[in-house]
Amino acid sequence: MFIDTAKVSICAGKGGDGAVSFRHEVYIDKGGPDGGDGGRGGNVVFEATENLNTLLDFRFKPELKAENGVNGSKVKRAGKWGEDLIVKVPMGTLIKRDGKIIADLTEHGQQQIIASGGDGGFGNAHFKSSVRQTPRMAERGEPGEFFEAELELKLLADVGLVGLPNAGKSTFLSVVTNARPEIADYAFTTLTPNLGVATVDRVDLLIADIPGLIEGAAEGKGLGDQFLRHVERTAVLLHLIDAYSNDIATDYKTIRSELQKYSETLVGRPEVIALTKADGLDDEMIAMQVDELQKVIDKDVSILVISSTAKMGLTDLLRALSKQVRIARATIVEDEDDNNESDVPVISLNSKQNNEAWTVTKEDDVYVVRGEKIEKFARRTNYDQFEGVNRLRDIMRKMGVSHDLIRKGATGESVVRIGDEHLTLLEQDVDKKLKK
Repeated sequence: MFIDTAKVSICAGKGGDGAVSFRHEVYIDKGGPDGGDGGRGGNVVFEATENLNTLLDFRFKPELKAENGVNGSKVKRAGKWGEDLIVKVPMGTLIKRDGKIIADLTEHGQQQIIASGGDGGFGNAHFKSSVRQTPRMAERGEPGEFFEAELELKLLADVGLVGLPNAGKSTFLSVVTNARPEIADYAFTTLTPNLGVATVDRVDLLIADIPGLIEGAAEGKGLGDQFLRHVERTAVLLHLIDAYSNDIATDYKTIRSELQKYSETLVGRPEVIALTKADGLDDEMIAMQVDELQKVIDKDVSILVISSTAKMGLTDLLRALSKQVRIARATIVEDEDDNNESDVPVISLNSKQNNEAWTVTKEDDVYVVRGEKIEKFARRTNYDQFEGVNRLRDIMRKMGVSHDLIRKGATGESVVRIGDEHLTLLEQDVDKKLKK
């Protein structure tokens, strides 16, 4: 079954918790802290492969979860890192988060981290100092990234077949490639996209056939908007038109209009036109149809006459397609090189300051602190440990967060929320500020 969209729940691994431990040996008194750090959680990594052409597996496995990191232990043993989850997807898969594209996997073997695992927490050995020789605190591991993603497959092919229903697209594909699409003498025989490989002069062409388009396809009529995505990335369009059409110019303009409504980029792709089913027509009739087409097409567009069942004109058509694909691919590479040369990396001198920036707002009697660095400290704090909570308060004091909270009216009994965690200020923090 061909499935080109799916929704999945992605969860990277949680970091392991740091350990609280003290060295205990027979002849060593007061051995000191030796709690190890927790291991990092595993990432969720997507990898494109040429061995898949559908997203069907994700309909049956919508939850993707990487392994958690292992907690630290005594004797300063760090926890094992969680294994990354490698998720295989077809080439041409887009991964979206909240409607925004976060990955576009187009090459075999291409990998990208979609969700990062959480950092492991520090064990109490990490907090030993000259003034804190017996720390009884350790950090929690951070949770991994968790979100719902939308997957969308856009077939990657050299040639995309377009045309009205029953124009002979599936027959053409079945004759020139190893594909075996359903073929019948009625419209909309093809209900899902098909792929096949054609070879001409030792050159392989990957050809994509989509269901026939009708007027209104770009707006979704006949599911046209769902099918058109599969020819968005093709290098060349092969427009097949039934040579027996009563109004061949109108048929051509109908498809071109739908392509333009769907995407200005798509309608600008190089195009080759083929009149199909021509084995039953005489030369005069074919010449008439070609003349009618030339009135509405660009001068540089080639028109070829073929018959898939009689295998007439197919080699010439494949050679014309191969030439256009080669030119189109070369143009794409040149454009990419030009873009790379113009991309000048910009280094922000304020990147560290932005990382440490924070804000304080009051929402329904709760003081909310937001900021990347302070929220990271809050996530790693173990609120069951008195020393751990006091350490977070010390960090807030050193960063100036406590000062701003008190300036905005917070007291020792006020509830402060940082990320998903809640705490209160120490009375001594308030007293010191008021004395000043």
